[in-house]
Amino acid sequence: MEMKNKKQTPKDFKLPRYTEIPNTGLYLEQVSQYMNDILSPLGCATITSSMISNYVKKGLITSPVKKLYYADQISYLFAVSIMKLVLPMEHIQKLFDMQKEVYSTPVAYDYFCTELENVLQYVYEEKEQMDEIGSSSTQIKTMLRNTIISAAHIIHLNECFKNLDSQKLNIE
Repeated sequence: MEMKNKKQTPKDFKLPRYTEIPNTGLYLEQVSQYMNDILSPLGCATITSSMISNYVKKGLITSPVKKLYYADQISYLFAVSIMKLVLPMEHIQKLFDMQKEVYSTPVAYDYFCTELENVLQYVYEEKEQMDEIGSSSTQIKTMLRNTIISAAHIIHLNECFKNLDSQKLNIE
């Protein structure tokens, strides 16, 4: 299991693509550690084993196979971790249900990664405009983009407030 060594910031954040997610099977604690290591630059809430188990119970991700989680489940967990910043679980479930009707998990997840990185670079003023990703315009694509835009703004604002708090501590 390869962990990110380079210190990332939200503006240069990269999620592992579907084929880069470990698919050898990870135990619950390993999934939690793997995800927290990758998501830490975004300042998202820590993903706990009990949260993951709860997502399984709610049907957001499929049950582990012999207590092991694979790329499909982990990719959904990454999406849930970002989307829950701005959406209730029932709306995330609806987005997943819509996605499953149109796109395979690897295609949908890789699109999610590319769009998240695109939007973060825009929000952090690394780009003047967001790239148009993909060639089609669908309701699910628009809803997902709006979810990601909202999450990126929350990530940015949280970082701004964190920086203000640390500046305040340095002044005192």
